[in-house]
Amino acid sequence: MKHSNVAIFVPHNGCPHACTFCNQREITGQQYQPTAKDVEDAVRTARESLGDGTKSAEIAFFGGSFTAIDRSYMTELLEAASPYVHSGEFAGIRLSTRPDAIDREILDILKEHGVTSIELGAQSMSDKVLLMNRRGHTADDVRNASELIREYGFSLGLQMMTGMYGSDYDTDKQTAERLAELRPDTMRIYPTVVLKGTELYRLYISGEYEPQTVEQAVVLCAELLRYFEEKNIKVIRLGLHDSDSLRENMAAGAFHPAFRELCESEIMYRNALKELEEKNITSGSVEIHVNPSSLSKFIGQKRRNIKRLEEKGFSVSVRPDTLLSKYSISVSG
Repeated sequence: MKHSNVAIFVPHNGCPHACTFCNQREITGQQYQPTAKDVEDAVRTARESLGDGTKSAEIAFFGGSFTAIDRSYMTELLEAASPYVHSGEFAGIRLSTRPDAIDREILDILKEHGVTSIELGAQSMSDKVLLMNRRGHTADDVRNASELIREYGFSLGLQMMTGMYGSDYDTDKQTAERLAELRPDTMRIYPTVVLKGTELYRLYISGEYEPQTVEQAVVLCAELLRYFEEKNIKVIRLGLHDSDSLRENMAAGAFHPAFRELCESEIMYRNALKELEEKNITSGSVEIHVNPSSLSKFIGQKRRNIKRLEEKGFSVSVRPDTLLSKYSISVSG
């Protein structure tokens, strides 16, 4: 059964830091602080839309630093959600928080209230990059919090960003490697977007920060996606969620509403080039076989991959092959 989240946003609440890139209200598109009643209303709406699917759904508190908010408010929200978990109607509670807002006392509270999954906004494993972006925590905080979360039996999710101020291609790849060593169950990868009203926007306007282009981010994130999948780590989000407020407040950066599809298309293009090279096919008519479910990804948006291959001297026809896996390519000349 497909997994779903009943998303409840707690925007920019509890975070004691102002990261260079952060304007949380614009990312979530919401400023209102939810109440216990809002949690109950969201659950009732999910019941109607999901039916029996609630048994595989998690009630999710996103958008802020959940374990850093006022303790009584945090408990109020958890107490509104936990009965639906303890009754078995929902699979659990998922939340996102900061690495330096995790300790044994907090984890005891979360366990008692039916929390099942905790995501940490690690963003980078370079202390230099974390400091330059005013994150207020270190790479060791990420490691220590991750170890505690796994010790308590929670599902661990980690979030990283690419193209941050002070970071580069190699640093981002090293971050991915260090995060994979922590054995998360899930990953989210967010290319940096410059939002108006942030310190990063000032750095961008002054010329001190040059954001990744979509193309640069696609090349890197395609590699990261394959890397995590090869480590059996599920990437559950690639790129920021599209919203009107994000589009209105975005000044620059690597945003595309179908960013994951661009990355998967890039993986398939590179696999095709590798197959052509291995078979010593340098030009002319070629048949490229892909899994039927991957046809559109291989062809690419606006036939991008076909056009790129044509520019290299190939005349391409694409055929479905159910025996091939998701990214696999078979080529015949």
